[in-house]
Amino acid sequence: MLDNPSYIIDTFFAIFAMVLIIFMVPGFAMLEAGLIRTKNVTAVLTMNVMIYAVASMSFMLIGYEYAFGSWDHQEGISKYAFFLFQMAFVGKVINIMSGGVSERSRIIPLALFTIAVGAFIYPTIVNITWGANFLEGTMLDISAMSDLAGSTVIHSTGGWALLAAIIIMGARKGKYHENGAVKVIPASNIPLVTLGAFLLWIGWFGFNGGSVGAISSKENADAVALTIMNTNTGGLSGAITAWALTYFRYKKFDITMILNGALGGLVSVTAGPDQFSMYVPILVGGIGGALVVLFVPLFDKLKLDDPVGALSVHLVNGIWGTLAVAIFVESVSYWNQIKGIIVVGTIVFPLSFVVIYIINKIFQLTAGDEEQLVGIDETECGMEAYPEFKRSI
Repeated sequence: MLDNPSYIIDTFFAIFAMVLIIFMVPGFAMLEAGLIRTKNVTAVLTMNVMIYAVASMSFMLIGYEYAFGSWDHQEGISKYAFFLFQMAFVGKVINIMSGGVSERSRIIPLALFTIAVGAFIYPTIVNITWGANFLEGTMLDISAMSDLAGSTVIHSTGGWALLAAIIIMGARKGKYHENGAVKVIPASNIPLVTLGAFLLWIGWFGFNGGSVGAISSKENADAVALTIMNTNTGGLSGAITAWALTYFRYKKFDITMILNGALGGLVSVTAGPDQFSMYVPILVGGIGGALVVLFVPLFDKLKLDDPVGALSVHLVNGIWGTLAVAIFVESVSYWNQIKGIIVVGTIVFPLSFVVIYIINKIFQLTAGDEEQLVGIDETECGMEAYPEFKRSI
C-alpha cells in the first residue's frame, strides 16, 4: 500500500509538467531558427541552449529563494519537484526577449542579462505575485491579481524586457530604409517554424496544466483537464482567426502569422484557463490571434524590429489575457488585474532598460554592422548551420 499516495501522485505530476515545459526549449529554438536568416541560425541555437542552462542555474542559486522566501514553503509535494517546475518557467522569459532581438545580439552579453533575469528581475515579479510578497500590505500589493500560469508574470515580463532591448539596440541593419519603407526579411525554414510552434503548444499543456498544482483528487483532476482543454481551445481559436484575417487582408495564407496567432491565443488564455467555462477560450484566443495580425505590422510601422513577432504574441497578449480574466470571470476584479499589469510593467521595463543599457555600453550586446552583415554564426560561433548552402541575403 502506498504511503501518502496524494503526495506521490502530485509530485510525479509536477515533474511530468516540468518535462512538458522543457519541450518549449527546443520549441523556441526551432521557431526562432526558422524565422531568421541562415547566417544566424547557429548563434540562435547556441543562445537558446545557453539561456536554459544559465537562467536555470541563476534561479537555483539565487532567484528561487528570493522569489519564495525559502526552500521549505511548499506542502503537498516534494520541495524538489516544486523547484523543478518553477525553474522550468525562468528561461521562457529570456527566450521571449532573445528571440525578439535575434540577428543583432551577441552571446556573452546576452548571458549576462540572462543572469540578471534569472537571479533578480523575474524572481522579483514572482515574489510579489506567487511568492513571499515583500509588497504585502502596501498600495503596490498585487497578489490578488488572478494569473494562473503567467500571462503577466511570465509573458508580459518577457515582453517588457524585449521592448527595452529593442529600444536600446535598434533594428537590424538594413531592415528600415531611409524613406521609411520596411524591408521584408523572409523566414529561412518554414518546416522548423511549424515544428517549433507545435513543440511550444505541447509544452503549454504542462505550463498551464501543471500550474493547477495538484491532480490527486477528483476536483483537482477535473481542474487540470479543464485547464488543458481551455489552453488547447485558445490556441485553436487563435490559429483559425489569424488564418481567416490574413487571407481576408492579403488574399494569401501566411503560415508564420497563423502559427503566431495560435501562440497568441495560447498566451491569452494562460492567466485564467482554470476559471474560464469551456467556450470562453474561443473568444479569448480568437481575439489573441487577431491582436497578433494587427500588431505585427503596427510594430513594424513604429520601427520596433521584432523578427519573430514576440512583442505581439507575448506582451500584447499577456496584457489582453490578464484583462480577459476580469471580463469573463465575475469574481475577478478589474482593478486587481489592471493594477497587476501596471505594477509589473513599471518594475520590469525600467529595470530591464537600465541593465541592458549598462551591458550594451560595457560589453556591446548589439552586434556591429559588419558582424550583422557577415552573420552572427561566423563572428560568434565560427560555424554555420547550413554550410553547404549559398546565401542570397
